[in-house]
Amino acid sequence: MTSARSLTAIVLAAGKGTRMRSDRPKVLHRIAGRTMLGHVLAAAREAGASRIAVVVEPGQAEVAHEIAALAPGADVFPQAERLGTAHAVLAARAALEAGDDDVVIAFGDTPLITAATLARLRAPLSQGAAVAVLAFETPNPAGYGRVLTAGERVLAIREEKDASADERAVTLCNAGLMALSGAHALALLSRIGNANAAGEYYLPDAVALAVADGLAVAVVPVAEAEAQGVNDRVQLSVAEAEIQGRLRRAAQVAGATLIAPETVFFSFDTVLGRDVLVEPHVVFGPNVTVGDGCVVHAFSHLEGATLAAGVQIGPYARLRPGAVLETGARIGNFVEVKNARMGAGAKANHLTYVGDAEVGAGANLGAGTITCNYDGVNKHRTEIGAGAFIGSNTALVAPVRVGAGAIVGAGSVIAAEVPEDALAVSRGRQRNVAGWAPGKRAALQAEKAARAKKP
Repeated sequence: MTSARSLTAIVLAAGKGTRMRSDRPKVLHRIAGRTMLGHVLAAAREAGASRIAVVVEPGQAEVAHEIAALAPGADVFPQAERLGTAHAVLAARAALEAGDDDVVIAFGDTPLITAATLARLRAPLSQGAAVAVLAFETPNPAGYGRVLTAGERVLAIREEKDASADERAVTLCNAGLMALSGAHALALLSRIGNANAAGEYYLPDAVALAVADGLAVAVVPVAEAEAQGVNDRVQLSVAEAEIQGRLRRAAQVAGATLIAPETVFFSFDTVLGRDVLVEPHVVFGPNVTVGDGCVVHAFSHLEGATLAAGVQIGPYARLRPGAVLETGARIGNFVEVKNARMGAGAKANHLTYVGDAEVGAGANLGAGTITCNYDGVNKHRTEIGAGAFIGSNTALVAPVRVGAGAIVGAGSVIAAEVPEDALAVSRGRQRNVAGWAPGKRAALQAEKAARAKKP
């Protein structure tokens, strides 16, 4: 069983990706809220890798930072010269010399690869294979290396530029990823030469060397879509669409209803409970958890938010990082919540901003309520007690506290504490001037007529 065997995963993440037309390293472009490199590292770890080595170009501090954040303990090896994939793998020679049973080689720009496929790729090694290659069938093999076979025997992998006409007609193509027995990996890789059209050290040449040594080589099939690399923005969007499809299907299988799945966008870590209803055109940013029975109405955007059971938000709601909505809370249209907790059953139904706040259970925030949390330098918190009622168009100037059961009159500016069960009203006194309006209207109309007569 592969689970009893130790595994080293070597991820090749070198390459600036000039076709991306970006100052950002290619492998740090994001798909479903996670970098491409992050997807590959996660798949490697889930497949059982106890040792991860990443090969990068020197001086890519951003990539090194991402590796440290996502795979603490991973070894990072620089590839000073780009002389081919085998040369890149040998940059991680120390990882190969560690002596693990299996070695899997993946690429930082193939984000669609899954842990299940990596597990299938290494499985033949436990059955005696020295090399296992991932391959796919395609009616349009142009541009790919061809996997050459004789019956069920694998003979070699030939890069297209080095292939004969007959070899180019082969439709079994190399997906790039490879698994090698730890007992043979270093010996095979060290013997790879560069006698080819590109003058590079090709990782796939390990296959022919293994065959020449009488070692077993296995081919593991994979869908072409899963093996696709990303080299430009078009391919990035294709990969995004594929991963979104996976996430949507997983959400539905787990018990969520997506009314228009193709319009809902998830992050890699979105969690939806049972009987969640998601209406069209909703975006889930990273770190969102939605409890059972919640309703997310159309055109809402969530990021870094936690929703307990039975919460409703939207339409057109925005939940920013730190938003916590307890059981049965209600956030309506054009309401924004940031770094704030809405207690059980609390409501903010219209045109409201709740930032850096604690809102008690059952409290009601009227339309146009604003927590004025920022003084230009520091953020301050607002506390609203359970059952409090905040009238429409109220500004709560933090730091401030409104006690439980208190009522704040509409149009108030509250800058001092409101005791429990008190009424707070802070606005100018209304004054009515009888008969004033007709004269004012007449004066305005006369001014307008005078302007119209001017040449």
